[in-house]
Amino acid sequence: MKPIVLYTLIAGVVIVMACTLLKKNSSAQTRSSLSLESELQKPVMVTKGGRLDSARIMWDFFFNKPANTRPSGEIPVQAVTQKELLAVPDNTVCRLGHSTVLLKLHGAFWLTDPMFSERASPIQFAGPDRFHEPPISIDELPPIKAVIISHDHYDHLDHASIMKLAGKVEYFLTPLGVGDILVEWGVPAAKVRQLDWWQETEVGGVRFAATPARHFSGRTLFDKNQTQWASWVILAADQRVFFSGDSGYFGGFKSIGEKYGPFDLTLLETGAYDANWPEVHMKPEETVQAHIDLKGRSLLPIHNGTFDLSMHSWHEPLDRIVALGTGRGIPVMTPLMGEPVSIHEVKHVRRWWEDVDGRKETERVLNK
Repeated sequence: MKPIVLYTLIAGVVIVMACTLLKKNSSAQTRSSLSLESELQKPVMVTKGGRLDSARIMWDFFFNKPANTRPSGEIPVQAVTQKELLAVPDNTVCRLGHSTVLLKLHGAFWLTDPMFSERASPIQFAGPDRFHEPPISIDELPPIKAVIISHDHYDHLDHASIMKLAGKVEYFLTPLGVGDILVEWGVPAAKVRQLDWWQETEVGGVRFAATPARHFSGRTLFDKNQTQWASWVILAADQRVFFSGDSGYFGGFKSIGEKYGPFDLTLLETGAYDANWPEVHMKPEETVQAHIDLKGRSLLPIHNGTFDLSMHSWHEPLDRIVALGTGRGIPVMTPLMGEPVSIHEVKHVRRWWEDVDGRKETERVLNK
């Protein structure tokens, strides 16, 4: 990283931290006893070791990245229009990037963790930038019945995206405390529903349950774990969908599967894992086990292919999860970003990532 970029990044972070200290945080300490006292939420180790180890990990993350954590080629994106989305049948899923997924269920559209900005960062001149453009703009999206938010990290709760969406979304469903952030930003309180773990609500004939996850929260250095995080169960008339948000592997997946499964589709994080932070993100092997615990049918891996948030190659999560799914007989769906597919299309595997860096062509030459 060039010195000017480093100094700019440091200056930006300092400014954001200073502004945060001067701003009253009305969402503080809104987590419930369900998370504060459960065995799940014994202080989760965000990174291994003590402060020096954490500093070393952060240094490596910013300055010692392997060369292949970003694609060298262009990520294929299938642009989609509002007209096309309105025409697709119920039980269609459309991955828009990272953990942003558009679902058409029960005659309405539902959107998870909307992230349409260029960078997953508190500042838009530094921080992880997108590998690809969103397949559709917020303006072009059809009316959204509800946005489902898993937690307050910048790659899942994006201020610019929320504010642009506010006028075309009926409801925002959030874990405890995260809804307060939205209201502080100007989203009408009547549109916001905040749920504790295992609480349920109904919107437009679809039932939602906020369920446990093994993660953490915080948007600055000074508000760690003051708001809740959650996974989500989505129960339409004829479909059951699970959305993990971010989570390390834990026994709660089995409990969720026993209470709400089996699921027709699991949207499970598969990316940004690392041996240095094993408790807060799942390795692909753990993602597969979570899918099994949830009694899932088809698996759509998310949290990959859009931002550089770890030390593994950008395509490794997809390589590994497809191989593991094939070995275990689990249908893994890997559509193009923006490609609408049926939840029932259980054999929809497109290895689009293999052509991005010319890997497939290189393998053909080497195998001659």
